[in-house]
Amino acid sequence: MITVAELLAGLERLPAGRRRTSLTEQVENALEPYLGTRAILAFDTDAARNYARIVAAREKAGRPISMADAQIAAICRSNGAACATRNIGDFEGAGIELIDPWSQIQ
Repeated sequence: MITVAELLAGLERLPAGRRRTSLTEQVENALEPYLGTRAILAFDTDAARNYARIVAAREKAGRPISMADAQIAAICRSNGAACATRNIGDFEGAGIELIDPWSQIQ
């Protein structure tokens, strides 16, 4: 749900108008089939433990990580899931597989 929150917060930051309304509808329509399913992974106790490990390891390495990115990485690590992101550097050293889906676009 962290990524869902980030998407919705990004939409709320947009100026009111047709673009914001259209993008909000698109995001909500895309998410609707997945809400309440295992397709959207929760930040649970196991993820909280992994969060603490990731934050501490990144701080020790001199590469702090944002709260949201650490939560996303922790959820991935807890579930053995890869993280698809354009911002590979934000997640390096978190102990998860990283996929840049845009790097495959030719």
